Amino acid sequence: MTWWLVGFSLIAANISTEQFVGMSGSAANWLGMAVASYEWMAAVTLVVVAFLFLPRFLRTGIYTIPEFLEYRFGVAARLAMALLTIFILVVVPTASVIFSGAKFISGYYAGMPVLGDLVTGCWLIGILAAAYVFAGGLKACAWTDLIWGAGLIVGGAIVMFLAFQTLEKTPAEELIATKVANSQATVEDLQGAGAWDRLWLLNDGKDGEAIAVDGPNGSGGKLHMGRPIEDTDIPWSALLLGLWIPNFFYWGLNQYIVQRTLGSKSLAEGQKGIVFAAFLKLIIPFVVVIPGILAFNLFSSDLHSSAAEKNTKAVQSAPANVTITLDESVARLQPDLAAKALERNAALAGIAAESISDPGILTGQINTLSAQAIAANKGITEGPRLVGYDYDSAFPVLVRNLLREHWYLSWFVLAALFGAVVSSLASMLNSASTIATMDLYAKATKTTDGTKLVKAGRVFVVLFVLVAILVAPNFDNPKLGGIFKIIQEFQGFISPGILAIFIVGFFIPRAPRYVGVMGILLNAVAYGALKWGLGDAIVSAGLWFAPTISFLDRMAICFLLVMLASGIATLVHPLKEPAKLPVNESMPLEPSRLAAFGGVGVVILTAVLYVIFW
Repeated sequence: MTWWLVGFSLIAANISTEQFVGMSGSAANWLGMAVASYEWMAAVTLVVVAFLFLPRFLRTGIYTIPEFLEYRFGVAARLAMALLTIFILVVVPTASVIFSGAKFISGYYAGMPVLGDLVTGCWLIGILAAAYVFAGGLKACAWTDLIWGAGLIVGGAIVMFLAFQTLEKTPAEELIATKVANSQATVEDLQGAGAWDRLWLLNDGKDGEAIAVDGPNGSGGKLHMGRPIEDTDIPWSALLLGLWIPNFFYWGLNQYIVQRTLGSKSLAEGQKGIVFAAFLKLIIPFVVVIPGILAFNLFSSDLHSSAAEKNTKAVQSAPANVTITLDESVARLQPDLAAKALERNAALAGIAAESISDPGILTGQINTLSAQAIAANKGITEGPRLVGYDYDSAFPVLVRNLLREHWYLSWFVLAALFGAVVSSLASMLNSASTIATMDLYAKATKTTDGTKLVKAGRVFVVLFVLVAILVAPNFDNPKLGGIFKIIQEFQGFISPGILAIFIVGFFIPRAPRYVGVMGILLNAVAYGALKWGLGDAIVSAGLWFAPTISFLDRMAICFLLVMLASGIATLVHPLKEPAKLPVNESMPLEPSRLAAFGGVGVVILTAVLYVIFW
């Protein structure tokens, strides 16, 4: 693969409805531009991958990332990473892209039979993607990534342009209700402002202050990337280490992405392709994140309607022994439903319900009674969580409303989105089946017959897509915090440990071979413990500098723990001779000077963007 195909393929494989649904949804909620850190920090990460990771991988001539671990740490490390990677890749990224694609289709065709149904959309997308990769393999994925990726970016730009046009025409009296709490904007300010100024007036909190509380009307500074330490998703502390971990894992050690760089015809071509992808990453927030913010300003009523319908169904179908929790926006927008939740929770807690009119106090009482009822009776569990807005529907709502009168543009955007979903899924399924075939099946059967390996890979594709389709609809649960958070958080079970042992493998040649398995398992156990119990205990004991440990800070703790354990193991049991990796003599390993200059430019541009939006 040449540099331009590598670069476009990297971006197209990465950008899908996962971003246009998940990231736009997070931006419509209180995160705003802060979620762009995943894109802009990725640009710097890619530059490092091009000059630090790629030369080492190409030099060894590996097919898969777990294969590298066998050379350095033994068969057990390769097997552990392969099994964990397949599990996480199938049930999180693959299932989430199926869900987000179906979410877009069902949101765009809301109310219509068949296409308006989320589960039907999951099966439709999953089957088409499986058929695609079944026939075409990696090269088909790369070429169509180029076509669909370019179309998706153009489609996103069209939606952003129309959104700004609509923002400029919308009456100021309608827009003022969607401003963030700390905004000082008035109707008069909005009346005399253009589209860009209106965006800032509505979403810029007082003195740039950013407050992570319930919903967009309770937050400030959506156009600022610096979030307070109390933020549960991207506090400023996560920018120091935590956010770098999933970035380096995703772009440097994730088979789904890295196989494109391993397909480069030389090191120089691979480096130029990766740096080209890094430049493209700087553009993505302008066609994904900002439209998400605008979706709330323009169509918050549609986002509420989608959530309100699900809230009503959730309360009606909730078993008698479960409590109801909710966001303050529900108490403000659906007071009758909130009153029913209060009555239910009070009855389960054995307390008489009192009428409360203030939304904030009512929300606090409902959620407190839920905790009391669960603590007092083991037969009672927490049921559905009600939300005021369906943020994951932000981009579908934006497209439906903005392109309704432009059928030719709507079909272009729908085609690009659907094609990107299918090509991303095809790439994920190709990666999972490659790992299962090369790291599990080929090792177990000791076969090198290419025909048998391809057949095995196709069987794995069918198996994995069926699992992902069955898992996907479960992501439509407000308690999980949105699709983008689900993807990032659950990869923490593998990403810190794998990144740590790769760094050890690269730079500590005398680290003992058991470090590979130890690091992967230690991270999984420590991350789970911090997520379910230990993290709360640390905070309660006053041993943490914030009210909560965000999942990104959890990753940082686990990464440092694995590095410390690996260092101790090396001091106690160093290898007698430094570990040696195989060398692929046929691969041209001359680095690209042009890519090096481009990499420096990417880093400088990233710093400038952070200064503007901090």
